[in-house]
Amino acid sequence: MSKITYIDEVAIKNKTVLLRVDYNISLNKDLTIADDARIKQSLPTINYLLEKNNRLILISHLDRPKEKDQRFSLKPVVKHLQNLLPNFKVYLVDDFLAEKNQKIFQEQTTKEILVLENIRFYPEEKKGDEEFAKKLASLGDVFVNDAFAVCHRTDASVVAISKFLPSYGGLLLKKEITTISKTIKNPKKPVVAIIGGAKISTKLPLLYRLIELADYLLIGGGLANTFFCAQDLEIGQSFCEYEQISAARKLLFHAAQKKTAVVLPSDVIVSNSTNTRNGGLAKKIDEIPKGAVILDIGPQTQAQFGSIITKAKTIIWNGPVGYFENPAFRNGTDFIYYSITQNNNATTIVGGGDTLAAISKKEYIDKITHISTGGGAMLEFIEKGTLPGIEALKK
Repeated sequence: MSKITYIDEVAIKNKTVLLRVDYNISLNKDLTIADDARIKQSLPTINYLLEKNNRLILISHLDRPKEKDQRFSLKPVVKHLQNLLPNFKVYLVDDFLAEKNQKIFQEQTTKEILVLENIRFYPEEKKGDEEFAKKLASLGDVFVNDAFAVCHRTDASVVAISKFLPSYGGLLLKKEITTISKTIKNPKKPVVAIIGGAKISTKLPLLYRLIELADYLLIGGGLANTFFCAQDLEIGQSFCEYEQISAARKLLFHAAQKKTAVVLPSDVIVSNSTNTRNGGLAKKIDEIPKGAVILDIGPQTQAQFGSIITKAKTIIWNGPVGYFENPAFRNGTDFIYYSITQNNNATTIVGGGDTLAAISKKEYIDKITHISTGGGAMLEFIEKGTLPGIEALKK
C-alpha cells in the first residue's frame, strides 16, 4: 500500500529542500503579525532539516491576492521568522523566476533561509499548472510538505510539484494526519461535535459525516439560524441561508434515524445591531422579535452545551458559536472553550481559522489535545479521510 514517508523516516542531508509551509496568518492594520501560531508550529520541521545541513527554501501564500499586491507580501513573516531563527539569515526573494535572482539560489549557504514571495502572486499556482510547478521544483533537490492547512487544495506548490522531486511529509503534517486519523477511526464514546460558523452550504457533507461519527452534534453560530428557519421559527433580521432550508430538514431527519442528537440553541442573545458595546438580551428561541439579530448562544444553551461537553470522551470543535469579533458577543464561544479545557477525560481536536483566532490568547490552551492548523482541510479530512495534498505525497 502506498504511504507517505515523513522526514524523520529518511535521511535528508546536505540537500536544497523546498519546504511548503502555511504562513497564511492574520495581520494587524499596521501589517504586523496578529497571531504567529502557524509560524511557530512549522519550527520543528525547519529546525530538523537545518540540523541535517540542508539549505531551506520556504514556499507559502498569504490571503487571496488577485495579482502582485504588497499588502499581501510575506515581508512581515520574514521579519518575524528572522527573530525566531536568530542564528540564520532569512531573506525574501521577491520573484523566484526573475533572472536577477538566480544568483541568490546558486550561492545559498546552509546559514541562509530563502523565503519565496507570496506564491499566490502567480496565477499559475491556483491553476495547479505543471510547467510552473516544474520551474519551482528546479530550485531544489527535495520537496517537503508541512502545510496541512492547504492540503485540501490542488495548487501547484501543493500537488503538482511532487511529480518532479522526491517528496516527503514534514513533522507538523505527520502530527495532524496521525492525531486526526486516530481520533476519527476509533473514537472513545460519547463523541461530541460542536460546529459553528455561518454557512451550512459549505459544511453539509461534513455534517453528514459527523452524524455517522458523533453521539451529539451541537450547532451554534449563523449555522443554527438555517435550522431554526427549517423549524419555522422567527429569526428576525438574522443571517440565514434560505435556499438551504430543505437540506437542513433532511439532515435533521437523517440524524434522527441514526440516533444522533442534534442540539440547537434553546435561547440566544439578540440585539438590533452588531456593534453594541454592552451586549444584547437573552431570548428564548420562540420569542425572537422581528427586528432583532441573533448574535450569540444564550445562558440556558450554555448550560445545556456545557453538561454535554462534560460527559464527552472525544470532542471535535470547529467554528465560533457567536459574533465573537465583538467582545460583547463572545461569551458563548468562550464558554465552549473553557468547558472543553475543563474536561480532562476527553481527546479534543479544535480547528478552523476563526476558532483559532477566538482562542489564540487564552490560558489552558495546553489542555487541548490537538489544535489543527487547518480549518477547511481539517473538516475535509474528517469527511473524506484523505486530501489531494496528502495523496500527492504517497509513493
